[in-house]
Amino acid sequence: MTETVHVSLGDRSYDIQIGEGLLEKAGDWVAPLLARPRVAIVTDENVAAAHLATLEAGLEAKGISSVALRLPPGEATKGWDQFSRTVEWLLDQKVERRDVVIALGGGVIGDLVGFAAAVLRRGVRFVQIPTSLLAQVDSSVGGKTGINAPQGKNLIGAFHQPSLVLADTGVLSTLTTRDFLAGYGEVVKYGLLGDAAFFDWLEANAPKMAAGDMAARIHAVTRSCQMKAEIVERDETEQGDRALLNLGHTFCHALEKATGYSDRLLHGEGVAIGCALAFEVSSRLGFCPQEDPSRVRAHLKDMGMKVDLADIPGDLPGAEALYDLMGQDKKVVDGQIRFIMARSIGQAFVTAEVPRNVVLQVLDDALAQRG
Repeated sequence: MTETVHVSLGDRSYDIQIGEGLLEKAGDWVAPLLARPRVAIVTDENVAAAHLATLEAGLEAKGISSVALRLPPGEATKGWDQFSRTVEWLLDQKVERRDVVIALGGGVIGDLVGFAAAVLRRGVRFVQIPTSLLAQVDSSVGGKTGINAPQGKNLIGAFHQPSLVLADTGVLSTLTTRDFLAGYGEVVKYGLLGDAAFFDWLEANAPKMAAGDMAARIHAVTRSCQMKAEIVERDETEQGDRALLNLGHTFCHALEKATGYSDRLLHGEGVAIGCALAFEVSSRLGFCPQEDPSRVRAHLKDMGMKVDLADIPGDLPGAEALYDLMGQDKKVVDGQIRFIMARSIGQAFVTAEVPRNVVLQVLDDALAQRG
């Protein structure tokens, strides 16, 4: 069973193919994109060990030859050093403007390779083959590419849409439980921001999805991609509606910076904690019912996820310092932090009208629980 989600962006439109076993058949979808039967693959060492041979065989079955660059795994790869290495390697491989670069990996690889493709010869096409749940439902779709700066996450980049996304749900079985659940932080975000019925479905079905139910996994990835595609079609370069996709991210990015972009806090874990904090602030401001933050936190706890600041190991800075880190976020406009708040589960909105003292109080209360 393969589901197709179409992202309709005029001459930059593309399909997202979702299903089990797509790596083995990658050549079927990649071949029609090629001017010559050759691709360059960029991946990381961990993903390469698990999946590169399968992809290479899937391409070879359609007569497509490939070369591959293996980068170090981890968030630290998403910086200037490995970006420069990638661009120079692609130039050494004589990648031409009509060629296709394949990003095989999680969000780090997808973001970095997409940005490399955006600037190489002023833009070459690329294919996203996301191997993590987080990348399948979020970072591989919508054309946001980039790398991190010392000043913050994703501050250097470009909008560059892929030509194809292949989301093989079969590869999710190779993820650790922690990595799978971190990706689930982005899945639950979609229900919280714009589809209460999907959140209801997740409450009922996400445990079996986490346990390996393939039909549930395909549905969750498909619905997430549909929602992201609809928002990207309305607002490709984040002038308005697309900011809704950042529910939980303003808090998340501050927490990631505070923990040094390390394994102390994975991105999806930060998103989950950030969503809980966003609903708590929304509740205190009277935007949403008081029951909503409790329901959000209860579901995340049911899934065995990080929910509170107390769940983050090691030291954290105080509320004022965390608020200052939010000020580095890309969503700051004229010096004002734009928050994504919620009127209810399934109804998020963007506003700068969030008093600093309320955010500080919520952070203070959350930090106090750390003991």
